[in-house]
Amino acid sequence: MFAGGGTGGHLFPGIAVARALVARHPGASILFAGTGRGIEAYALAREGFAFEVVRSAGLVGKSLPAILRALALVPASLADAARLLRRARPDLVIGLGGYSAGPLVLLAALAGRPTMLLEQNVVPGLTNRLLRPVVRAAAVSFEAAGACFGRKAFVSGNPVRADFFAAGAARVVRAAGRLRLLVLGGSQGAHTLNVAMVAAAPAVAAAVPGGIDLTHQAGRRDCDAVRDGYRQAGITARVEPFFDAMAEEMAAVDLVVCRAGATTLAEVAASGLPAVVVPLPQAAGDHQRRNAAVFAEAGGPRGSPRGTTGGAGGRCGSPARHGPRGAASGAGGCGGAGGGTGRGVDGDRRGGRVTVRTGMKGRVVCSTESGEFTWWGLAVSA
Repeated sequence: MFAGGGTGGHLFPGIAVARALVARHPGASILFAGTGRGIEAYALAREGFAFEVVRSAGLVGKSLPAILRALALVPASLADAARLLRRARPDLVIGLGGYSAGPLVLLAALAGRPTMLLEQNVVPGLTNRLLRPVVRAAAVSFEAAGACFGRKAFVSGNPVRADFFAAGAARVVRAAGRLRLLVLGGSQGAHTLNVAMVAAAPAVAAAVPGGIDLTHQAGRRDCDAVRDGYRQAGITARVEPFFDAMAEEMAAVDLVVCRAGATTLAEVAASGLPAVVVPLPQAAGDHQRRNAAVFAEAGGPRGSPRGTTGGAGGRCGSPARHGPRGAASGAGGCGGAGGGTGRGVDGDRRGGRVTVRTGMKGRVVCSTESGEFTWWGLAVSA
């Protein structure tokens, strides 16, 4: 049983592990449980995995009324979890980090069932921290996260679906032509990144010889507005709320602009792509900046101050450098990040900020401390 998928950053590592379990043990019975909100039910239906709903609500970053409603839902959450555990009788319960994992992993552990956590980020989330005393093991993506779980922790890397490693191996490196750019705001989109990209796109297109081919995952809320924004700016772009085949999208581009969620970074690294990483300043525990910092220190852009940007690929004309130890692991339980790349990203210090070159005219300057970045000289809010 996999519990607490929620967002794509929690869910997709669970799907990678589930795929590997089925490949190694064809008779294995896989069940996911969560809130059913977001992309959870949709993505699992596409994968063919069974899914059950457990009523629950989050606490982190919520208003006082929302927190009170979430606390009032705790008895129902525990009742749903107890019923599901009695019916499914799982041999192993794996918590994926989402808040709905709490009641399932807790009750499974108290009943003596084997339990384990997947921790994707450098800074462990609240649910996993609360479950730490009762679980038997914690698989962490970064060595730094292991300290939270003590002897229960082992560095597994962030499980990545095998498609992303295949995408990196299959990418066609082009010496010239239009820059193929992919913009990702996570599975739910990122409003400020959407606004920034629409504002910056005309300057980007004008600065890049040959122009750009732009693909943008904008989330459901902003999708139409982003399409209209690019259209009004005269930019041809493919904009969708969510891309089902993200590995294929990464295989078809030269550069990614993305947030610094741990799963996004692992997938970019597995694909061997250079990236401009814009961490979410309001992320719980500042975990996105910390994620990006680890990548930068392990081989991303040189001189990235406090990890404001991270590159998963190598410099232009050089072999790709690998991500941090354990940052990405294959669905078969092996491997690290890397792979060849055509256009690389390099960085250096410019007045305490980071300039990220793509080997073409123009520059990108990122700063999460101020919440702003400059894309080809155009200041926009991030």
